[in-house]
Amino acid sequence: MALSLGEGGGSRLRRQLESGGFAAGEYVKQLSQQSDGDRDLQEHRQRIQALSEETAQSLKRNVYQNYRQFIETAREISYLESEMYQLSHILTEQKGIMEAVTQALLLQGDRDDPALGARRAAADPFLPLSAKEATASEEGRQRTLTTLLEKVEGCRDLLPESPGKYLVYNGDLVEYDADHMAQIQRVHAFLMNDCLLVATALPNRRGAYRYDALYPLDGLAVVNVKDNPPMKDMFKLLMFPESRIFQAENAKIKKEWLEVLEETKRNRALSEKRRLEQEALPRPAPTPPESTNPFEEDEDEEEEEPSAEEEVVDLSLEWIQELPEDLDVCIAQRDFEGAVDLLDKLNEYLGDKPVSQPVKELRAKVDERVRQLTDVLVFELSPDRSLRGGPRATRRAVSQLIRLGQSTKACELFLKNRAAAVQTAIRQLRIEGATLLYIHKLCHVFFTSLLETAREFETDFAGNNGCYSAFVVWARSSMRMFVDAFSKQVFDSKESLSTAAECVKVAKEHCKQLSEIGLDLTFIIHALLVKDIKGALQSYKDIIIEATKHRNSEEMWRRMNLMTPEALGKLREEMRSCGVGNFDQYTGDDCWVNLSYTVVAFTKQTMAFLEEALKLYFPELHMVLLESLVEIILVAVQHVDYSLRCEQDPEKKAFIRQNASFLYETVLPVVEKRFEEGVGKPAKQLQDLRNASRLMRVNPESTTSVV
Repeated sequence: MALSLGEGGGSRLRRQLESGGFAAGEYVKQLSQQSDGDRDLQEHRQRIQALSEETAQSLKRNVYQNYRQFIETAREISYLESEMYQLSHILTEQKGIMEAVTQALLLQGDRDDPALGARRAAADPFLPLSAKEATASEEGRQRTLTTLLEKVEGCRDLLPESPGKYLVYNGDLVEYDADHMAQIQRVHAFLMNDCLLVATALPNRRGAYRYDALYPLDGLAVVNVKDNPPMKDMFKLLMFPESRIFQAENAKIKKEWLEVLEETKRNRALSEKRRLEQEALPRPAPTPPESTNPFEEDEDEEEEEPSAEEEVVDLSLEWIQELPEDLDVCIAQRDFEGAVDLLDKLNEYLGDKPVSQPVKELRAKVDERVRQLTDVLVFELSPDRSLRGGPRATRRAVSQLIRLGQSTKACELFLKNRAAAVQTAIRQLRIEGATLLYIHKLCHVFFTSLLETAREFETDFAGNNGCYSAFVVWARSSMRMFVDAFSKQVFDSKESLSTAAECVKVAKEHCKQLSEIGLDLTFIIHALLVKDIKGALQSYKDIIIEATKHRNSEEMWRRMNLMTPEALGKLREEMRSCGVGNFDQYTGDDCWVNLSYTVVAFTKQTMAFLEEALKLYFPELHMVLLESLVEIILVAVQHVDYSLRCEQDPEKKAFIRQNASFLYETVLPVVEKRFEEGVGKPAKQLQDLRNASRLMRVNPESTTSVV
């Protein structure tokens, strides 16, 4: 019957999950409301898990059935990719041939009709008067550059087509590690008139490359490396803040690289200087076309004046001309505040200015320095740097990143830095002495670091409210790291329940310190510790049950003789600390106690378990603690019940009844009262257990046992 119900429930569950309007939140809410208890949820979980396994098996069968088709499809895709690459290469060659033919026809037309060539030269004011040969040469170099760059993957977006860009030199090089002089990889370098492109060779495609790096010539320095056999024919490229070493094929090629790099840099600097000088000259306003509408004259005059003003942006100021170099100096000297101040000054100056071509070019140069400055600040906050100095050591780099408008990156790097610092501090703690002493040190180190990080975060990101959610997520992950170290030392080492309770108490007290900054992580530490605490409670419960069963097996139902008044006084004090106030009525003359040793030991052990468990208590542990108490008490109750029914000696039976009276009328009410005081609400299960035991006292001859 249960199997058929399970199969019907599984089919209904499958249809419900496969429906188009399925909402997981509403489904879980409805399931929680309809469930009678933990057992229903466990059964439903098993059905969902069985359905998941069935779905996984079905998917696996489908994959196996179509496995050969998958292989054939992948092979066809590989063939198609190879054919598409060959087709692209053929089309590129055809395009180059067509452009060459078109250029040859244009040159032939210019030779046949000189007037046409003169008109074409007049139409382009930047074309040199010397001619068509220069035009053909430049266009040929541009075609060569286009053809070569089509073989480099990933550089199309980085190198937009521009009429002034052309290829100067290219060749194969070998890159070496700057520190250990070990060979890294083979590269192909493309030197253009304004930048240097470095690409790595693709292993399975001859003549094809992948983009690696692009360096503007403005920030590139070339250094000759002295030959030191077997390391020879090398030169170094310096691009702040990094450097790379390359080896040429021979000394001649190395000399060519050095000469052509220096010459290209000089030509670039000269052309840039000429361009700036030409832009600084005032340009006459273009004459508008004549209009036959007499009413447009006034409007045209009003519109011409602001347009003429908008085109003129004075970039000839000395501090603007020297701004890129000043930024390089500030970055090299680690004057981050000075660099950001220069950037703020530039942004303030260009804030209300129109975006002209000179402004765009200046912005491009400045943006490159901003990227370099950002990289340096990011490196300052990286966990690889020294973690000494606490959270305040990161304030300088964080504040400058925020000023650069990168508060999100600053927040991420700051929290990563602090996470590495906290983890390092925890690892450096030496595990020595008692566990409680180590937990005191661990809590002090972790929560002090967390508190300092929170205060520094509040100082650095005071105006960025959006970053606080990232801090809360970071605090949760850090708390998980702390709980891992805590549980490994406290629970994995099988410490006693009293030691575990003291350690958890210390952790909770330190966690409450965070409330002074408005951060409450108590619920997180509860959620992370609940599994380990449940395991500890159940483990200690099993120990008590085994010890009680062992004593029950040796029970002789005799009175205790403590031999000395001191021992009797000590037992009275122990019972008073357990909450048993009427213990004197069970004591006799000459150090005798009218109770069995088994019942007295059970009382002390049960009350000690309850006291330690209440130190660990939080709402998620309510049912675990209550069920453990019921199981422990049932062991003693069932033993007394069995002894009353089986004992035939009247004196021993009266003694057993006296022990049962102590257990039912004294111990159980004390347990129930202490549980209610510690938890804040009564336990119905304990009340039911006491009421059931009352039935057994009314009819002790009954054969019904208490369960």
